[in-house]
Amino acid sequence: MAYRELVRRWHEAVRAADRGHWDAALDTFGGIAEPPARICFNVGCVQLLAGRPEAALRAFDKTIEKDKSLAVGYFQRGFVHLQLEKYEEALSDYHMAFSHLRENPFIDYKQLGLRHILYAWEVLYSTAAVQCHLQQWQEARVTLEKAVVWRPERRTAILELALERVQDHLFLEPMLVPLGELFRPRKKEVEQLDSKDFLGKPKVISSIIPNDEYIGFEPLRPQKQGFYEPSADALRDAESGYHRVLSRYRTQEPGLEVAAGSLVFVLGRAAEGWATAIHDGQKLHIPSSLLEPASRMDKWKISTGIPLPPAQVPPSRLPLKQKPDPPGEENASVDDASAHMESKVRYSTDQSWEEPAVLRLRCECSLVLRAGEAPATPALRALVRDRLAQLAQRGTLSYRLLDGTELGTVLGQEELGKVWQQLTDGRLTLCCQDSDSHSGRPVLYQMLAQHSYLAQGPGDLEFRKGDVLDILSEVNEDWLEGRCNGKTGIFPKCFATQTSCDTAFL
Repeated sequence: MAYRELVRRWHEAVRAADRGHWDAALDTFGGIAEPPARICFNVGCVQLLAGRPEAALRAFDKTIEKDKSLAVGYFQRGFVHLQLEKYEEALSDYHMAFSHLRENPFIDYKQLGLRHILYAWEVLYSTAAVQCHLQQWQEARVTLEKAVVWRPERRTAILELALERVQDHLFLEPMLVPLGELFRPRKKEVEQLDSKDFLGKPKVISSIIPNDEYIGFEPLRPQKQGFYEPSADALRDAESGYHRVLSRYRTQEPGLEVAAGSLVFVLGRAAEGWATAIHDGQKLHIPSSLLEPASRMDKWKISTGIPLPPAQVPPSRLPLKQKPDPPGEENASVDDASAHMESKVRYSTDQSWEEPAVLRLRCECSLVLRAGEAPATPALRALVRDRLAQLAQRGTLSYRLLDGTELGTVLGQEELGKVWQQLTDGRLTLCCQDSDSHSGRPVLYQMLAQHSYLAQGPGDLEFRKGDVLDILSEVNEDWLEGRCNGKTGIFPKCFATQTSCDTAFL
């Protein structure tokens, strides 16, 4: 029998005995093939509790047969022999128990699972009890006097009372292991009987999504504070991942509406035809019939993830002809601010401007310094001033198209007219780059480093968080070739997010 199964049955039998179910305990003990000495000892003790001394004697015989050095086994069998009036056998068992104490005052069986300490004076006391039944009164007196020496507490009241009874030729009651005390399996072995799920079941402990209950796994990716950002490659299957909304849908939640063509991230689907999805940082329920899996072409439109509900933002600048709000209304809500910005008049080239327009120009140029010579601050400023003057004359002007797919270059008046068509709400951003900065290679777009990247090889591009990266080519879906701080190399796409010369609100 495997040791695990032995411990299981041993534990079950001990628990049955603790409940007073003697027969159930004996049946369980009997199901153990080739039981060890401690199991046989337990069977003998249970038989004594059930009032069957003959069966208990057979069990203790097996105990001593399997472990001839078990002093408590001889001690308990001597008690049974005395109950059956087999005085000579009882006297022999007590002598054997005392000899296996090996001149120790006691043996603590706690380490073996029995909560009992067998004392030498108790063995001698029981020996004297048998000698009394054999009418050996003088020998019984000598044995008790010897027990006084072995009693560790030196409290001899019980032994003095026993000497008086022997002096009056009265019998003594033998001692035994307290009824109900059995050898028990180790606690750690019992705890290991049942299989344990050390990993446990996943559950959401902390999430940046309000009331998030999603349970699942996604590939590791850099985290961005304030956004729930599934991977742009999470076009997993028809059941989950990014999906496109076919028509406008107004949810049951007040103020939440999903426009047609919007991308939502589906967490799961229910059997009733509803899907749980994330849109604009909020969890919502939407009919599955309004969803279709997003195509690979939609992948580039997933740049900054799905933002959480917007927080309070500073108020927008007031137009010149608009009067300020009355006192007490400075802290407008986000919805009011959004509605206000959407109501502004869009500018075009054939309109006369009644409001100022802000043109933000981002310039990038490089300076060549002599090796080993660090110019002073006035000299460096003069170099920068001259270089910016050259850049203003020969630099390449570019802007981001409205669809955000590529950069447009300003080569003449016609392209300049297209630039002013990009003007929205009074602001426009242009990029002015040195025509020689990239050795004639065009810049596809720019990205902003979200994390610092240390070069892992000679061809890698190293940069710090916050650097602007010029993208020269796309190596594959995970790696890009770019330029930063005058160096060109490749880097992982997940370390940066796409930025552009976008239009902004005034």
